[in-house]
Amino acid sequence: MMTPRRFAGAVVAATLIALAGAAHALGIPPAYTPLIVEPVVAPGRAEFDLGPALARAKRENKRLYVYLGASDCPYCRRYENFLAKNSGELVQHFKPWIVVDLRSALMNTANQLFFRVGDTSLNYTEFQRSIGDQRVRMLVYPSVWLFDPQMKPLMQMPAGTGTFETVDEQLEILNLVQ
Repeated sequence: MMTPRRFAGAVVAATLIALAGAAHALGIPPAYTPLIVEPVVAPGRAEFDLGPALARAKRENKRLYVYLGASDCPYCRRYENFLAKNSGELVQHFKPWIVVDLRSALMNTANQLFFRVGDTSLNYTEFQRSIGDQRVRMLVYPSVWLFDPQMKPLMQMPAGTGTFETVDEQLEILNLVQ
């Protein structure tokens, strides 16, 4: 028979294991070898430095697949689970890309999210405008941007719920089919 103390210990252990598994499940799956970028956080501001990803893209002559997900976004989990489930078919098609996984949370508003490239730091809306993204009106999770090694946008991307729900749709994006 389990004592109350042992029961409580087992509950705590099970909770820690579940949390560790959940934390591992967040973001782009490891099979895609994502470059994880955590924001530098200050009061009212979360800034992603894209400089290292851009420098690597130039050095390796690869394109950037920049993913903005939120830790508490069910649509992000849905997309990430899709990637995990279909990694056998998709990983090889991601080879010309550096997958950049920007880690955010739903509580971050467009005015609080900043993107740094070199000496320039722009909030989400300004960043969208600077790259000519037509979704400039709102912050949507998940979001994906495709850039060449000089940070030139390659195509307009869908965002939010229903993003890339089939392997064929994902392959169209990776192959820049408009």
